[in-house]
Amino acid sequence: MTEPKVDYAAVFQALPGAVALLTPQLVYADANEEFLRVVGRTRGQVVGRYLRDDFAESPNSPGAAVVRNVEASLRRVMETGERDTMELQRYDDMAGPGRSGVRDERYWTMINIPVLGSDGRVALLLHRVEEVTELIHARVVALSLQEAMLPALGPVGRHPSAVRYRPAIDALDVCGDWYDLVDLPGDRTAVAVGDVVGHGLPAAQVMGQLRSALSATSRVTDGPARALEALGLYARSVDGAENTTVANTFIDWNTHTITYSSAGHPPPALLRRDGTVEFLDQATDPPLGARPEHGPRVQATVAFTEGSVLLLYTDGLVERRGEDIDTGLARLADSLARHRAADPETLADALLADLLPLGGVTDDTALVVVHL
Repeated sequence: MTEPKVDYAAVFQALPGAVALLTPQLVYADANEEFLRVVGRTRGQVVGRYLRDDFAESPNSPGAAVVRNVEASLRRVMETGERDTMELQRYDDMAGPGRSGVRDERYWTMINIPVLGSDGRVALLLHRVEEVTELIHARVVALSLQEAMLPALGPVGRHPSAVRYRPAIDALDVCGDWYDLVDLPGDRTAVAVGDVVGHGLPAAQVMGQLRSALSATSRVTDGPARALEALGLYARSVDGAENTTVANTFIDWNTHTITYSSAGHPPPALLRRDGTVEFLDQATDPPLGARPEHGPRVQATVAFTEGSVLLLYTDGLVERRGEDIDTGLARLADSLARHRAADPETLADALLADLLPLGGVTDDTALVVVHL
């Protein structure tokens, strides 16, 4: 069969993104239509020009600073022969047709890739640009929403504590994981974490409703199981709340006991002063809305001594695809034991550093550390 003839010039023009080719001397050799639209230039105004030409007379302008960053990246590619992904760039004047005079803030991602010649040396430099302004603005809104939904952290009575949450890498910095710490009558504290199925704004909206409902029910019920029973009834009326998991604990500072109940959630961990770790797994029921009929939930109680640490977390901290959950729990217990002398803030950071994958968080993660 005869191989089809490929029109690479047509392929270059059809690439899904703004792309330009530069020579090793940083002169534009070609640019596709999308690149010309982004920079607001004609082909004749771009091809054959040196990279810095547009800012030769204004070296202190914001645009000139971006171009200097691009040049530095391109030179790294020339030297190493490897692609270079630039840090996020802000350039407000990069206005296309119909945006004359507009100077609102705009953000761009850029990547530079070597094109090798037959001798294996860099013959051309491919420069790809993508505007991500809407994504950045949405991320800011999402962060504000998440912060508004989660409670501001303060000491649990006289006991120091710490919280962390990390959304999945594709979740727009919001997630369905939540934490809550509630002061209860009788020198008691309720500490809970939950995990709504899904990511992003829809999961965050459900999370906000369930967190508020559990916070209220914990204040008026006599234990964590009854609070989860009431939350389960409420969850049946909330779209997207089915199969939410929750771990709820009541700490009694007078009796030095923790009463706990779990709705399908990974077990809380009790780190004792000698470094041993006990997973609180004796009171686990199905997730919210997972049973055909509503029914009572179980709870259990465990004693603690001063100086112990209670950890509640969501599954993103311990679960990995293709790995048994017991492996993740063992990894968590090892990390807790190694950092048992750390204060809650330091311990929270150490757990994330030890347990989250280096390539980015693929599942939402939240955790609460309480020094008992």
